[in-house]
Amino acid sequence: MSDRVAVIGAGPGGLVTARWLLAQGFAPTLFERGSTLGGQWSGDENRSGVWPAMHTNTSRILTAFSDLTPAGRVVFPHNRAVQAYLHRYAETFGLIPRIRFTTPVTGLRRGPGGWLLRTPDGEELFERVVVATGRFHTPVIPDVAGLDTFPGPVSSTFAFRSADAHTARRVLVAGCAVSALEIATELAQHGAPRVVVTQRRQRYVLPKFAAGVPSDHRIFTRYGVLAAETLAPAEVDRQLKEIVVEANGSPEQYGAPQPDPSLFAAGETLSQHHLSLVAEGRITVRPWIDRVSGDTVTFADGTAEQFDVILFGTGFRLDLPFLSDEIRAILGLDDVHLDADRHTFHPDLPGLTFSGMWDQSGGYFVPLELQARWIAYTWGGTVAGSTDREQRAAIATYRARRGLPQKTRMNLAAIMFARAAGVEPTLERWPDLRRALLFGPLAPSCFRLEGPDASPDAAPRFAADAAEFGAITGNQLTAREQAYRALLG
Repeated sequence: MSDRVAVIGAGPGGLVTARWLLAQGFAPTLFERGSTLGGQWSGDENRSGVWPAMHTNTSRILTAFSDLTPAGRVVFPHNRAVQAYLHRYAETFGLIPRIRFTTPVTGLRRGPGGWLLRTPDGEELFERVVVATGRFHTPVIPDVAGLDTFPGPVSSTFAFRSADAHTARRVLVAGCAVSALEIATELAQHGAPRVVVTQRRQRYVLPKFAAGVPSDHRIFTRYGVLAAETLAPAEVDRQLKEIVVEANGSPEQYGAPQPDPSLFAAGETLSQHHLSLVAEGRITVRPWIDRVSGDTVTFADGTAEQFDVILFGTGFRLDLPFLSDEIRAILGLDDVHLDADRHTFHPDLPGLTFSGMWDQSGGYFVPLELQARWIAYTWGGTVAGSTDREQRAAIATYRARRGLPQKTRMNLAAIMFARAAGVEPTLERWPDLRRALLFGPLAPSCFRLEGPDASPDAAPRFAADAAEFGAITGNQLTAREQAYRALLG
C-alpha cells in the first residue's frame, strides 16, 4: 500500500491534515493554486475574501492548532498574523517542501487503484486524496429584479478591500452574516456618508467581546453540545438566547427591527460595533430588496432610496469544479450539499476524503484539526473506521435533511470529529477541569488530554486557556451553571 497522499489546497485544512498524515507515516503532497499558503488567509485578491484591515472574529485561542501556540497576546489577531501563524506551522512540521505552489488541480477522477489528479503538469495517480480547497471562495449574488439596471458597482463583499473607495458613496450592504456587518461597520466608521444594511430577517447580534471575555469562549462549549443532545430544542433555544441577549441586548433596543422571539428562528450573527452604529444612526437597517430601478432600490416595506454602490454579503456556493462527473453524482454534489459521512468519507469513494466542507458559525481551526486527526487516524489504523453500513446510514440521515438549514455550530462540529478520532476528553477522568471542560472554551489543548497523541502538558495548558480572560478561574460552578448541569441529569 502506497504512503503517498495528495492534499488539494494549502489553507488551514490542507496544512493541518498534511501534518497529521505525516505523523501517521504518510507522505503528503500539497497542491496549491496560489503562490503562497494560507488559503483565505493568504490575502491574495484573486482567491481570498480577506481585506487588508480585517481582524479575526474568532479569539486567538480558538484560531490555532493544538501543538503550536500563537505569537503575541492580541485577542482577535490581524489577518496577517494568522497568515504568519500558518506559515510558522508549515515550517514547524516540515510542510513547505511538500507544497507545489502555483499548481491548480484541474481534474480528479477514478483511476486504476486510486485517483488520477490532473494539473497543468499532467496526471498523477494517488491511492489517497484529501480535498481541502474550502467552501468559501465562490460568492453568491442572488437574483434581484432590476439589478441589471443599476448604474453603479455591484459586487460581493468577498471582493471588498477598503472603505477608502467609498468615502463619498451611498452604500447598500445586502446580508446580515458576519462579513456583511463587519464591512458595513468599516464603511460607517471610515467616512461613507450613507450605509444601509438590507436583510431578509433580523438576527440577534453577539459581540466579539462581552464583559472582557470573547463570546466564542462562552457560546461554543462542551455543555452546549450535551444540551443539544439531551434537552428539548426550546430549552436550548432559551439558553442560547439568554447568553446572547445578556451580552448585547436585543436589536430593537438599538433601533433595529425586533427579531423573532426564537433565536433558532431568527438566527444569530457576530459584530462588536454594528448595533452601536445603528443606535447612532450611522447604519440604517432595511428589509430585503424588492426591486431595483436605475440607482433606486425599493425595499419590501415599500420604502425606496438611491445608492451609488451595492455590496452583497449573501453567502457562498459549494464549488468543486475539478471533480469528475462520477464523483459528483456519488456525492449528490450541488451548490449546498455534499453527501458524506460527517462531511468526510463516502463508502463508494475509498481513499477520497474531504476537509472543511461544512458550513458553521464559529471558528474553523479547532474542528479542522479534529477532522484531520480522524482522517489520518483512520487511514493509519490508529482508530477503527466506520463500517460501510454505518457510513451509509450517516449519509442517509444527512440526505434526509436536504432543504433544511445546513449551518451547524463550531462546538457541535468539534465534538463530532473528536468522538470520531477518539480524543473527546472524559469528564470523569479530569475532576480538576470539570468546570472548564463543561463551560469553558473548546480550546485545541483540551483535545490532547487523552486518546491518540495525548500530551503530558495538555491539562495545565487547557486550564490556562480556560482562565485566560478570567471567566473560568476555578472549578466551582456558578449557580446558573449548576442549574444547567442539573438539567443534563
